Amino acid sequence: MSVVLLLFAVGIVLLAMDIFAASFLLAAVGAAVMLAGCAVAYDRFGLFGAGTAGLVAAALLAFTIYFELTILPKTRFGRGLIVHATSGAAQPPLAAREAVVGQDATALTTLAPSGYVLVAGQRYEAFCQTGHAPLGAVLRVTGIDNFRLIVSQL
Repeated sequence: MSVVLLLFAVGIVLLAMDIFAASFLLAAVGAAVMLAGCAVAYDRFGLFGAGTAGLVAAALLAFTIYFELTILPKTRFGRGLIVHATSGAAQPPLAAREAVVGQDATALTTLAPSGYVLVAGQRYEAFCQTGHAPLGAVLRVTGIDNFRLIVSQL
């Protein structure tokens, strides 16, 4: 019985540790360890033992999920795991092709080959076709590619 309990404990710990991992690898290993505990229970105690072990495993899993989703976020530690705000930085608005193509642009950052430019008082992300453009360089907008302007040096 102690082997079954040990396997269940290790499985639950791995499932609980999965909240710190970037993948479901720990959860998958934890589930496999708990299934191994059920298999050991079947081998040692028969069908009734395996059924009881399966019910205990399901109850432990339900409690772990309840704890992680309901109780943990209310604790000081849990609040530290939750993202409450964003940086507010967003993609600059996409320019209308007719309004910017052919216009002069000033490099707000070094374009190597990507960076930011100023066109008619508006900041845009840009890609320099000629490769590198230093900060403050005067450029010409030659097109638009998805979410950025295409610029080249004059």
